[in-house]
Amino acid sequence: MPNIGPVEIIIVLLIVVLLFGVGRIGKIGGELGKSIREFRKGIQGDEDKNAKLEETKKEEAR
Repeated sequence: MPNIGPVEIIIVLLIVVLLFGVGRIGKIGGELGKSIREFRKGIQGDEDKNAKLEETKKEEAR
């Protein structure tokens, strides 16, 4: 298994910057952050819906 050290990581990062450019990497990072936030909101929304459904089921059972 190859050892990946700091020098190899720096070389890979330099190649990525050369291929995509600094501006595009910033956009990709921003879009990734947005998608993670939306995913978390979606999960939270599902949990809220499930909790409300359970409450209504309990009230209907009474």
